[in-house]
Amino acid sequence: MRIIDAKGKACPMPVIMAKQAISEGETAFTILVDNTTAVGNLQRLAGNQGFDAAVTEGEGVYSLAFVKNGDAPAPAAEDAAPAACGAGYSVFVGRDIIGSGDRELGTNLMRMFFYTLAQSDDLPRSILFMNAGVKLPTEDEQVIEHLKALVEKGVEVQVCGTCLNFYGLSDKLAVGTVSNMYDIVSQMQAAAKVITV
Repeated sequence: MRIIDAKGKACPMPVIMAKQAISEGETAFTILVDNTTAVGNLQRLAGNQGFDAAVTEGEGVYSLAFVKNGDAPAPAAEDAAPAACGAGYSVFVGRDIIGSGDRELGTNLMRMFFYTLAQSDDLPRSILFMNAGVKLPTEDEQVIEHLKALVEKGVEVQVCGTCLNFYGLSDKLAVGTVSNMYDIVSQMQAAAKVITV
């Protein structure tokens, strides 16, 4: 069985390495990583691609054995749809305030943005948080409530795991899925348009 050593690789390299093996026709392989964020991202990839991924851990190294299962699901929208044929829209949030003026004003504008979005009939397919934007689904109670309402309506919320780690917020995520650059870029590519806040 092929072994892919992704230890020490930053997000999203382990996912890209596994995706490349799948694209090359591998039906069984093992990938080695050294952090739980990569484990979660790889398990999600496995499920989306019709693989089982058994995890074992030893001395800080996680081994994920990918094996193609017989009940492969249809390709996920982000894998199946090229950007030119995108549908809906995504919202990209790279900051915790709107604008570059007064911080208090920018915070209030961001809260009002998510309140207004949650009340809208035209919902995004996904909301993608990176950099300081990850502070919103972890620390801002008002934004968190609006995001929960959006998730209940079917909006996907993805939050950059590398960014959460950088700000020391990995254990504080209140809503959404810890994600990676590969999944976030895929969401952007699958959308007809991306709105940046």
